[in-house]
Amino acid sequence: MGASLNQSFGGRGGRYGRRRRAAMSEINVTPFVDVMLVLLIVFMVSAPLLTVGVPVELPQSQAGALTDPEEPVVVTVNADGQIFVQETAVALERITPLLQAVTQNNPDIRIFVRGDRGLPYGDVMAVMGVINTAGFRRVALVTETPN
Repeated sequence: MGASLNQSFGGRGGRYGRRRRAAMSEINVTPFVDVMLVLLIVFMVSAPLLTVGVPVELPQSQAGALTDPEEPVVVTVNADGQIFVQETAVALERITPLLQAVTQNNPDIRIFVRGDRGLPYGDVMAVMGVINTAGFRRVALVTETPN
């Protein structure tokens, strides 16, 4: 009889004998690292694809970078002398109506002119002259910074 009394109060199944489990204090970071590596690979692959439009070799300059919160309109003159507004090929005489349509006739929109370094100076200036004649006053030339 004495043995049965001790069992009911001190055994594992009893009310006073339960043990609490210790809180787990370690964090498993393996899934976090896996996700970060996948995101890193995705961004490394997609970053070169985010370059703007037509490939040209830009001249180098010591000028500082412009910071503008608005998305600028880009006019590009490639090595063959072809003119592009954003990524659309256009003739020199068609630049004005296309720029007015793209900018919704807003003369305060910034326009970047990208000209290949092998082009004659006069070809790039002819494009800038047409843009300026169309009423756009915020025109900037795009260059590369020297390495």
